[in-house]
Amino acid sequence: MKGILGKKIGMTQIFLEDGRVVPVTVVEAGPMIVTQVKTVDNDGYNSIQVGYIDRKEKHMTQPLRGHFDKVEIGYKKYLREFRVDDASAYNTGDEIKVDIFSEDDKVDVIGTSKGKGTQGPIKRHNYSRGPESHGSKSHRVGGARAAGAYPGRVFKGRKGAGKMGNERVTVQNLSIVRIDADKNLILLKGAIPGPKGGLVTIKETVKSNK
Repeated sequence: MKGILGKKIGMTQIFLEDGRVVPVTVVEAGPMIVTQVKTVDNDGYNSIQVGYIDRKEKHMTQPLRGHFDKVEIGYKKYLREFRVDDASAYNTGDEIKVDIFSEDDKVDVIGTSKGKGTQGPIKRHNYSRGPESHGSKSHRVGGARAAGAYPGRVFKGRKGAGKMGNERVTVQNLSIVRIDADKNLILLKGAIPGPKGGLVTIKETVKSNK
């Protein structure tokens, strides 16, 4: 499984050789440093732990500081794991860059959606508006929550107003339009979750449109 961590830069558009314009999201991906190699013998499964984005020592907790001091690669802001088939192919301190992917590869992008705070049911769950005529007092309210007399309560799971966004979101089967290995940039077709500067994970897709 190929994967890399990146930072969302923003959206733009590019022109292809045939003249078509394509909306793309620019992601600054990697380089990542392998901080730990986990094997079936020691940990029960094969994976690699990677670090991304340098961080000052004063911002690190003591346990993390000790963890990074063992491998002597500097301190990193983010630590993530990627499952791999053959952990022996990696060594601590190896650098993983965007060149593990190629143009036209299909990938899944995982990110945290923008937090929108507390929102009403119309925005949060796409409820319909109430009557717009004179005399109506229910233009943007959620409507009836439950029956009147029986059972006389609101059932669990009833959709309503509440906090919206700030959730883990996965967008599947996006195409890589272009890769700039010199600047560590990946251009993905379409939109991906999260704000500008947000952390995203780019992985080889688990399903494709064949």
